[in-house]
Amino acid sequence: MAQICREHSISEPTFYQWKSKYGGLEVTKLQRLKHLEEENRRLKQLVADLSLENQVVKEVLRKK
Repeated sequence: MAQICREHSISEPTFYQWKSKYGGLEVTKLQRLKHLEEENRRLKQLVADLSLENQVVKEVLRKK
């Protein structure tokens, strides 16, 4: 175990966290999970960008 962790430059606690999170998943389910996490990240960024844009528009309208 320690050798594998050294080869991949991760700590043993990190390995066990990954194992508990991804250990029982098949490759297709893991790929789907990664895809959904990436999509979720993009959507959160989109919401943040739109919220900021909305705030700027409201500020401009308030000044007029």
